[in-house]
Amino acid sequence: MEIRKYMNNWRVRLGIALIILAAILYITNFLLFRDLHDTLFYLDIDLAFIPIEALIIVLVLEWIIGEREKRNLLQKMNMVIGSFFSEVGTELLAGISEFDSKTEKIRKKLIMTDEWTKKDFLEASNRIKNYNFHVYIGENNPDSIHYLHELKVFLVKNREFMLRLLANPNLLEHDSFTDLLWAVFHLTEELENRTDLTNLPKADYQHLAGDTERAYSLLVYEWLQYMEHLMENYPYLFSLAIRTNPFNPDASVEIQDPPKGMV
Repeated sequence: MEIRKYMNNWRVRLGIALIILAAILYITNFLLFRDLHDTLFYLDIDLAFIPIEALIIVLVLEWIIGEREKRNLLQKMNMVIGSFFSEVGTELLAGISEFDSKTEKIRKKLIMTDEWTKKDFLEASNRIKNYNFHVYIGENNPDSIHYLHELKVFLVKNREFMLRLLANPNLLEHDSFTDLLWAVFHLTEELENRTDLTNLPKADYQHLAGDTERAYSLLVYEWLQYMEHLMENYPYLFSLAIRTNPFNPDASVEIQDPPKGMV
């Protein structure tokens, strides 16, 4: 039964056919030229070259195939990340930034133009890594309770969408974005399980602020990486992302006419 199973495999059949064909060719060569020494000599050379062929196939071709698969996986991951920022991420950034009264410290570093280069993104990324994200919820921020309620409604509304993203197998190789999704999902759970956000203890507001800070810092970093990806691969999407930048208070999706007198 096992032998029949293997024989039904087209690779096994092809291998057997090629071996038989090689044997026929060598026998034909011997019958035509009656030179067993040369036939065995060239057969030995061919056998000696097999390890080199294996080296080429295993190391070189497999590396080429692996790189192609890696690019395809990266492309799929960026599509998932793009859908996240289109549906949730960009609006979430704008909402959480309302809690950060010191957002002006990083705002200018995150307002990009179509003239940005990889160097500009690197400088912005380094600035973000060294920035101490801090949100204020409670008595230090009178409007924060209103923002917190809006944030809860928004996150609960998009809960199913984020759960579907977490289940996407293409994200298994993207740890930082998966960490972001878990942080946002945890914040959603924390807010959803509080029926009234208006009269929470001070310690609870501090706890929610910590959860929000975690999601905020990861969100800004991933957004910056995604914007760089758009700049390098999809200039037209990058143009739209610039015009909807949540850190730019003057951002407008409409393309403005140049001032009069300018060409």
